[in-house]
Amino acid sequence: MTAADAFSAGISSRPEAAEAPALSIDGVSHSYGPRQALIDVDFSVAPARFTALLGLNGAGKSTLFSLITRLFGIQRGHIGIFGHDIAQAPGEALRLLGVVFQPRTLDLDLSVTQNLLYHAALHGIGRRDARTRSGEVLARIGLADRAGSKVRDLSGGQMRRLEIARALLHRPRLLLLDEATVGLDVKARADILNHVRQLVSEQGISVLWATHLFDEIGASDDLVVLHQGRVLARGKVTQVIADAGGSDINTAFMRLTGSTAQNGSPTP
Repeated sequence: MTAADAFSAGISSRPEAAEAPALSIDGVSHSYGPRQALIDVDFSVAPARFTALLGLNGAGKSTLFSLITRLFGIQRGHIGIFGHDIAQAPGEALRLLGVVFQPRTLDLDLSVTQNLLYHAALHGIGRRDARTRSGEVLARIGLADRAGSKVRDLSGGQMRRLEIARALLHRPRLLLLDEATVGLDVKARADILNHVRQLVSEQGISVLWATHLFDEIGASDDLVVLHQGRVLARGKVTQVIADAGGSDINTAFMRLTGSTAQNGSPTP
């Protein structure tokens, strides 16, 4: 059996695959013409864990998210979600996935609830069930009192919370967030991050959090460092820091990449 065959067999939809990683990235490479955006990327996200994907702008984080969500076709390698290969069983895989992309995709002229109901319809959720779920997720993120408000009347932090609520509406087990706090003030950033961490600790949701900001990474997190399309380190934050010979995540990142840091974020 080849390595590819073994991987495909390992992430089949058999019952024993229930213990598979929430997300498996195996030898993934992607190019835009002659430019290589991802080069043999390998890592996994454990069930019910918060994994930070740390990298500079242009490191390949958004390209990777586009591959996981099937916006781009996989050129090389394999991606699995809870035991389902996204190329061989896309329906089963994507059903377990919720996504918050960096660009906002809400309809500003619809109300908060209307945005959720529209998303629910795309997932085949019946209207009565959709209204029940909408009420539940809005209460969970503290927006129940804004259910009838037009989205354009929300703050930036409230819009982000609504996007997270929308991503959770079909009850996924894995949540991807691509630079989810960009453009938000310090308090709104902290609120969003705390809410996502609660989803992990209280509901057992698995999270892959893409960021370029050091201060969004906690000591107990799992960490993947992506730089110029390559994974330079992966593991527990404390172990990555120790292996890099750093005193904290800032110095570890600088040692790994040769970058300098300012104001809590890496710069090229």
